[in-house]
Amino acid sequence: MALSVAAIVVGLVLLVWSSDRFVEGASALAYNLGVSSLVIGLTVVGFGTSAPEIMVAGFAAWNHNPALGVGNAIGSNIANIALILGVTALIIPIAVHSRIVKLELPILLAATVFAGLLIFNGDLSRWKGTALLILLFAILFWLVRDALNTKQCDIMAVEMADEIPGAMQRADAIKWFLIGLVVLLVSARMLVWGAVNVAQGFGVSDLVIGLTIVAIGTSLPELAASIASARKGEPDLAIGNVIGSNLFNLLAVMAIPGLLSPSRLPDEVLTRDFPLMLG
Repeated sequence: MALSVAAIVVGLVLLVWSSDRFVEGASALAYNLGVSSLVIGLTVVGFGTSAPEIMVAGFAAWNHNPALGVGNAIGSNIANIALILGVTALIIPIAVHSRIVKLELPILLAATVFAGLLIFNGDLSRWKGTALLILLFAILFWLVRDALNTKQCDIMAVEMADEIPGAMQRADAIKWFLIGLVVLLVSARMLVWGAVNVAQGFGVSDLVIGLTIVAIGTSLPELAASIASARKGEPDLAIGNVIGSNLFNLLAVMAIPGLLSPSRLPDEVLTRDFPLMLG
């Protein structure tokens, strides 16, 4: 049991570290190839900051523990709303930007309702996972096109673009991209192994472990970014961070178990966890 707990702790630390390196390398590489910062922010950084959840969901599904990945996605969203926004509000009052109310929040709400309708019968199949990913790419395409064609400031795009690192040589970018990717894979595998063993040792479900320990751990990068934004007097960026993260968790992370290990979801997902996240 001690080895499993150590695997969770070390896995989480390496997961957070490698996620940052992966985002830095991938973003710098894309920038060196002439990709605009807006596109990098909404795509490379968006997927990169959700890489811990995506990798964990992937390995969990590959090991036939899809409930761990689903719990991670839903639990991370709950942590983003309750923990991250709560901590941010304690540091500085949050004034919601009008564009967030008119654009970003409705998009997130629509995506949440769409995901809920897909899994309403309790099944997460390959076609449903594919549908979630298609919606994600459609939203990203629309957001990029809208942001490029308007002079208005998109909070979610600004928040993600703000995470793009400074100038980096192409060789260094490739190096950190590869190092980050390899360590991401290893640490995610380590975390899933430890989490499954702890769940079995304490007699709790993979879903519960995913909702709690794994979800909070993989939300730490978003928490750090939101605290930094609040300290700089930019709480609206923290909101953009949460909205972007929740969108990727719903449409990318939750799609992975459906694509790799289609299964019937535990009843608690529909009767307890998803309604709690939506509320």
